[in-house]
Amino acid sequence: MSDVDALQTTLAAEHAAVYVFGVLGGRTSRSAMPVLYAAVSAAYAAHRGRRDQLTGWLVDAGAEPVAAEPAYVVPADLERAERIARVARETERACATTYAWLVANAVDETRRWAIRALNETAVRELAFRGTPEMFPGAGEHADR
Repeated sequence: MSDVDALQTTLAAEHAAVYVFGVLGGRTSRSAMPVLYAAVSAAYAAHRGRRDQLTGWLVDAGAEPVAAEPAYVVPADLERAERIARVARETERACATTYAWLVANAVDETRRWAIRALNETAVRELAFRGTPEMFPGAGEHADR
């Protein structure tokens, strides 16, 4: 797999994360759920930043960045803070899996960047009441 293919796959995952966190942000309230609102807002900003960075790298490599889908499936029943946090946690976990995959499929600076992104994603998952994992993004090692 080429670096461009690996970056395209990761960009597609970031498009989905930006979409989901945008929806979740619309379901939170700064006054009623200040901690959750801040965590969702921070995640949204982080994923937008990564999406933009990936897009720039692909353009610099002469590739056409994969476009975002018109819409993504977002779970229903997002009225309660616990449900919003769960969807946010699941989204971060999916991103951790993607970044772990990118670590395995990239080299040099791209790999270092993916490791940082994986670490940041794993830490951000904890803001949504996640459980620390020894090997974030690697489900087969989650019980170790």
